[in-house]
Amino acid sequence: MKKINDKNKKKIKKILREIFEYFMVAVGCVVMAVSFNAFSIPHNIAPGGFSGLGAVIFYATGFPAGTATFLLCVPLFIIAFKDFGLKRLIKTIYGTGVFSLALDMTASIGSFVSDILLGAVFGGITMGFGLGIVFMFNGNTGGTDLLAIIIQKKIKRFPVSVCLLCVDLMIVLLAGIVLKNIEVSLYSVITLYISTKMVHFIETGLDYSKAFYIFTKKPFELKNCIYQKLDRGVTLLKAIGGYSGEETHIVMCVVNRSQIFTLKEIVKREDPNAFVVLADVTEVIGEGFHKDDSSK
Repeated sequence: MKKINDKNKKKIKKILREIFEYFMVAVGCVVMAVSFNAFSIPHNIAPGGFSGLGAVIFYATGFPAGTATFLLCVPLFIIAFKDFGLKRLIKTIYGTGVFSLALDMTASIGSFVSDILLGAVFGGITMGFGLGIVFMFNGNTGGTDLLAIIIQKKIKRFPVSVCLLCVDLMIVLLAGIVLKNIEVSLYSVITLYISTKMVHFIETGLDYSKAFYIFTKKPFELKNCIYQKLDRGVTLLKAIGGYSGEETHIVMCVVNRSQIFTLKEIVKREDPNAFVVLADVTEVIGEGFHKDDSSK
């Protein structure tokens, strides 16, 4: 009986989590739509994506940008069904639908700023913020993401990120051609760049970490000191110097930003001759860092 209750609780928890994810995806889509109508469209900015292409259609014909965005995505939904699977595709259609609807419903919101540069900058910040929320809760707004995946399957030599960048830049360039103003494309690039950086910030936050690779003759002394001073685990690796041919050890340790200076001092004190390589780490999941609860 207890097992059945536990199973039901997990099922209910999973359903509630799914509902919350759909709600937050909708919130992110609304933020994106407001950003688009408040900062981008009033200044004829088309920051990539099918929403940017929808904006270009709006500039040229007056056809609603949201409706145009959704209609442009429909053929891709059909093509991508086999690769995405039904569950992921439903969430993608949902995200695209909510964004397109919100885009048309907030079309009369008016410009928040009169300066085009401010529009480009704050349009990128708010658009990236909304998209970051969508991605954080496993959502998708379709568009060029799907198109990039389809192109990459045909041209395997290019990664998806390169395909996505090329498609977005083509849309940005198209906006300048349609409006016969190269400045539109340049401001659109600013918005596209800032929104991309904002998405990355939302995903990683300020809590960045560093990976230390310490080449040393005193691995155990360093290990013990790191345990005592920082309460961090380490990994010991054996290595052979390429020039000397001598055996050495590598102490690998990941620390958060508040512990970087302390670890440098530990290495300097315990082994002044150690060779240290620091690498940026965008995300760490596990003991002492973030927990991965995506499977819950």
